[in-house]
Amino acid sequence: MKKMMVNVSKVFIPAVISLFFFSNIASAHVTVAPKTSATGAWETYTLKVPVEKDIATTKVTVKAPEGVEVMSYQPVPGWTYTADKDASGKVKSFTFEATGEGILPGQFQQFVFVAKNPDKAAKAAWDAFQYYKDGSIVEWTGEEGSDSPHSVTDIVTSTSSDHHDTATTEHAEKTDKAKTSEAEKEEETSDSLPLILSGAAALLSLVALVLAFRKK
Repeated sequence: MKKMMVNVSKVFIPAVISLFFFSNIASAHVTVAPKTSATGAWETYTLKVPVEKDIATTKVTVKAPEGVEVMSYQPVPGWTYTADKDASGKVKSFTFEATGEGILPGQFQQFVFVAKNPDKAAKAAWDAFQYYKDGSIVEWTGEEGSDSPHSVTDIVTSTSSDHHDTATTEHAEKTDKAKTSEAEKEEETSDSLPLILSGAAALLSLVALVLAFRKK
């Protein structure tokens, strides 16, 4: 019996630990939502910054994808906003920096901004740089499937006759509010999938353990 327990533990415990470790890594990416938007639209984007280390995140910088014009941002208490612009006044990159302790381990912060999408269909890659309190930087600039992928928004051809040519930023925010909420729900579901899989694996391992006891 003791030998059997040791053998089961060797399989069961590492499997559970590895699955939960995977789920933490999978949900720790810096992301920009929504994942799909229309050409020419004034989109309300949400930048989600989770903490993947045991120290606080104090700053995050995002490069504006080619053709995407960042127009405005929503102030966040405890954070400052700065933008690096080119000669024509267009935002090349923007930064949110904490004035206090920042985003603590086990937490995440969302930053909302409005941008005008390009008129042509494109893949908008959001290169992000996450700064930690110890001076380390995680560069979310890799392709999908890499260890540190950037978030991508698929800008698809609009089917609406209204291309927001005369829309103000305020009107755009109201128009896109429902769509952004749906995108956030989809992202939350995606983030929770690894945890669900981990729980299922743990349950199956437990069932196998019970069956092993019955055979004895």
